[in-house]
Amino acid sequence: MKRYLIVLSLLVIAGTAAQAKEHPGKAYIEKNGYQGPSTCESQGCHPGTAKKFLGTVHWKHSSTVDNVDNVEPGKEYGMKNRIYTMCNGNDIVNNLKEIPPNPKTGKTKFTGCNTCHPGNHISDVGSTGRDAENAIDCLVCHSQAYDYRLRKPYKDEVGRVVMGQDRSVKAAIAVGKPGVKNCMVCHEAAGGGVLLKRGFSYTKETDVHAAKKMVCVDCHGAKDHRIPTGYDPNNWANDGVRVGCSDCHGEKPHKDEDNNRHAGRIACQTCHIPRTGGALAKDFTKWTQGSDGFYEPTTLRMEANETAPVYAWYNRTVANTPAFIGPKGSRTDKESRIYPFKLYEGKAFFDRKTGQLLSMDFAPPMATGDTLAGVASAAKTLGIREYDPVSGWQTVYFGSNHLVTKEKALSCANCHAQNGVLNFRALGYSEEEIRKLTSAGIYFEKMAVKQKEEW
Repeated sequence: MKRYLIVLSLLVIAGTAAQAKEHPGKAYIEKNGYQGPSTCESQGCHPGTAKKFLGTVHWKHSSTVDNVDNVEPGKEYGMKNRIYTMCNGNDIVNNLKEIPPNPKTGKTKFTGCNTCHPGNHISDVGSTGRDAENAIDCLVCHSQAYDYRLRKPYKDEVGRVVMGQDRSVKAAIAVGKPGVKNCMVCHEAAGGGVLLKRGFSYTKETDVHAAKKMVCVDCHGAKDHRIPTGYDPNNWANDGVRVGCSDCHGEKPHKDEDNNRHAGRIACQTCHIPRTGGALAKDFTKWTQGSDGFYEPTTLRMEANETAPVYAWYNRTVANTPAFIGPKGSRTDKESRIYPFKLYEGKAFFDRKTGQLLSMDFAPPMATGDTLAGVASAAKTLGIREYDPVSGWQTVYFGSNHLVTKEKALSCANCHAQNGVLNFRALGYSEEEIRKLTSAGIYFEKMAVKQKEEW
């Protein structure tokens, strides 16, 4: 633990020093202005970086997937083309566009899944070549003075939808490693609104890492812009680099050997992330009109840190069917551990003929509330000529990997009391085993000693 605290302190100091140090290209940029990646690569700085970035998940919004059922081997999956009921669209069918005028107000607006793509939309998701390299918005991730008001879509002189960028000198000379805001501008608002999709807010009040002034890339540190990610049943696309709690904390992070023994079959997140939040359910078959006249999917939402997770065995492979996306694993599988998950349900249209989930272009229903018009538009884009829409539900398990707490971590009784959070029957334990696992006798003395120390 002392070693861990020292590492944390060094990370904070190094991060502060890195941001405080003047960027070596400052004088050049002040004299010549900032034209995008070509400026970043001039004067021998960051050569070839833009071309490499075009091969990352942040640009492609997809990757090959090797741990998910019912996917085509070798095919890339991600925001670019996946269909599931948190979003019910993707970069293809719900491409950034201006929606039709609202019949009542006459107003329109721009919307699309690829709003968060770090390009200019003319060079869009997965594009390649010199134009794509020049379109990369380096500063949206790397500038501490980025004016996000400039990052909004507009139509150029020939009617193309363009995503604006802040390429000011002020933004360009304030570069460094990404801060929390750089990441959360997109990741906090994913899924149709703030804190909807994963329901976590990264603040000192909600996450112990934030309280220690750690930023996202202290754990998700990139190499050649390839971002390490954890395993999550609903986060398929990855750069082939993984990150986990044990990378910093080791396989035996506790002084108490009983706790270390538990860590062999129970994920760190199970005890240290006892809450989740965000959207509980959405209905894409019925949209609700807002005060601005536009429509949004009817959504049941909770605050961050407000709802309890569901617990399941997970061996880092994924069950994937039209009705269910979630963890695979079992008690008898030695690669499995018990993990916490955010449980989400989404209602959408399925094809009665094939049983497959139908995607939706949000532009028609956002303007008029006509959800089947959105399905028809998406089907046309995908070349689907015949389908029979019928409403149905899909259950999705989201990995719970943030909102880490030390002070409010689960105690022995939280799991082993008769009314504890773990459903041992669903986890594969016999009635006799459950009787033993939920007896106060297995944790009474340990908790009594701890209680005396705290008092």
